[in-house]
Amino acid sequence: MQRRFILQASTALIAAAAAPWVVAQTRPQVEVWKDPDCGCCKDWVIHLQANGFDVKVNDSGNAAARTRLRIPEKMGSCHTALVAGYALEGHVPAREIQRLLKEKPKAIGLAVPGMPIGSPGMDGALYRGRVDAYDVLLVLENGNSRVYKSYPRISSKTA
Repeated sequence: MQRRFILQASTALIAAAAAPWVVAQTRPQVEVWKDPDCGCCKDWVIHLQANGFDVKVNDSGNAAARTRLRIPEKMGSCHTALVAGYALEGHVPAREIQRLLKEKPKAIGLAVPGMPIGSPGMDGALYRGRVDAYDVLLVLENGNSRVYKSYPRISSKTA
């Protein structure tokens, strides 16, 4: 009886000690290609990290990655990323990436063309609370897209 209790207690302690490692291993991995001097790209990476993603950054520019990952040029932005086989272009909010990973649509990935003010990474103090309307696009296998999520303009008293 005592031996079984010790074995159960030991198993519980091993599981508890391993729990942080298991949690760390389940965070989605995002690889980002960006310009080394781009501040808004750095802020987007911080946004992803704050929302549960592990991020590897390549400061080599993103043009080659965008082409390799099949993001149409017209949907381009200042950084390109890859998560679980999906391409991400531009300032895609973490919540839409999490939705993408949950729903797993047949698609190339998500894009926020340009650099809309108020999107993650483009929301610093410099913009004084300004939030412009923008769409997160689902980039389909044929290169077309559809709106995945629309974000409205938000008026600011200081803008």
